[in-house]
Amino acid sequence: MKKEEECKIPNATAKRIPLYYRYLKILEESNVERIKSKEFSQLIQVPSATIRRDFSHFGELGRSGYGYDVSYLIQVFSHILNTQVEKRIALIGVGNLGRALIKNNFRRNEYLNIVSAFDSDPSLVGTKINNITIRHMDDLAEVVKKEGVMTAISTVPSKHSQGAVDSIVTSGITAILNFAPGRVKVPDNVKIQYIDLTTELQTLIYFDENFTSNHQFNFANQ
Repeated sequence: MKKEEECKIPNATAKRIPLYYRYLKILEESNVERIKSKEFSQLIQVPSATIRRDFSHFGELGRSGYGYDVSYLIQVFSHILNTQVEKRIALIGVGNLGRALIKNNFRRNEYLNIVSAFDSDPSLVGTKINNITIRHMDDLAEVVKKEGVMTAISTVPSKHSQGAVDSIVTSGITAILNFAPGRVKVPDNVKIQYIDLTTELQTLIYFDENFTSNHQFNFANQ
C-alpha cells in the first residue's frame, strides 16, 4: 500500500471506502476468497472502472486475470478506516429504531460505541436504555464536548430532520449518519451519509440470489 502522505485520495473515493469495506466483510463471511471488479460492481452498484480507479490510489491491490484477494483488501481498508480506534457516537432520536440501535450498540464491532442518546420528548428524557441515559437535545453540545463525540446517528423523522441535523452540526460533530430519506443541508466541513432501507434490501436480495454457496466456486474462478 502506498504511504499515506503519497496518497492523494479524492473525496468521492474516500466516501466509497466504507462501502467497499462493508461488502468485503460480507464476502469474507460467505467464504469468498477473491473477487473481480466486475462481480464486485454488480454487488455494490458502483461501476467496475470506478472501483479499479479507486483501488489504484492504494497501490497494486489486484492482478489482471486474477482479481483481488478479499482478505488483503479488508486489511488495506481496515488500516485506512482506522477501525481499531474507538469511534464514540451520539444517537439522536430515541424512537423504535433508535432504541433498537442502542440495545444492539454494534455488538459485532467493539470499536463502534454509542455513548450517549438524545431526544426532545420529555417522557423519554432521564430514562435509560442499555445503561445509556437519554438526555435532552439541549444538552447535546455539552455532552459532545465532554465525551469526545465526533459522530452522530440521526433517526429523527424527515419532517424534523433538518432541525436535528442543525443541532448536531452546532454541537461540533462533523460526521452524521441519517436514517431519514430526505436530504438536508450541512456545511462543507460536515460529512453526511444516508441510509435508504429500500436500496439496502434490494442489495441484500441481489446478494442472496447471486452469491449463495452454490455459486462461490465458479464466482471465485471466473
